[in-house]
Amino acid sequence: MADPTGIDTTRPSIARAYDVVLHGKDNFEVDRAFVAEIVKVVPEIYDVAAYNRQMLGRGVRHLVGQGVTQFLDLGSGLPTVENTHQVAQRADPLARTVYVDNDPMVLAHGRALLADNDRTAVLASDLRDPAAILADPRLQRLIDLDQPVAVMLVGILHHLHDDEDPRGIVKAYMDAVPSGSHLFITHFCASSQDARDAERKFLALLGTGRFRTPEEITAFFDGFELLEPGVVPLPLWRPDGPVPGTLTVGQRLMYGGIARKP
Repeated sequence: MADPTGIDTTRPSIARAYDVVLHGKDNFEVDRAFVAEIVKVVPEIYDVAAYNRQMLGRGVRHLVGQGVTQFLDLGSGLPTVENTHQVAQRADPLARTVYVDNDPMVLAHGRALLADNDRTAVLASDLRDPAAILADPRLQRLIDLDQPVAVMLVGILHHLHDDEDPRGIVKAYMDAVPSGSHLFITHFCASSQDARDAERKFLALLGTGRFRTPEEITAFFDGFELLEPGVVPLPLWRPDGPVPGTLTVGQRLMYGGIARKP
């Protein structure tokens, strides 16, 4: 049932399901049951979550190395280890991060985690409303929209249906940030029959989960300068060590990339 905080324990949530595969504790039986169904078609789904988290770390470190110190993490999910602000502030203690998620558990846990970090905030907002988020005083306190911003949509755009205009949403955020800003996306990819089977499970049980083709994912970066190696399976994006010559279904389940706004 839905409790007074707005947490619905009768249906799986995106944030809590991601928490399950990251071996977190902020989830319910309905979320664990959903993940168990996904495991039936993609046994590596827990590894996929790890690949996504590792790419987040590599991407944020690279961006700080390029002088980017402002991060807008949209659809951030529940706080876990190696969050965006932790990675960024380790590289530059002055880095600022605003997290955005519409899951009430994210708000509660995020605020507790960030109580003593005045360079980080969490907004309980829907990323599908860029105008409201960009105008929020809590964002404007931390993010100077006249300076480069990393707009992060890590593992979230596949939860927007085509009729929700995900490309238009991305454009709205990128239109609001200046030259030198970066767009950082990871996304489920229709890279195999197993991936397409997983998409059917996501849509049937969660109601979202659009596995797009590499070409569709790359199209989100139209108009921007894609960094090498482009949009690729996550383990191939600037890996910290050697990667196998042949990737598994799980290693190809998500693609990602980062691009610079000229």
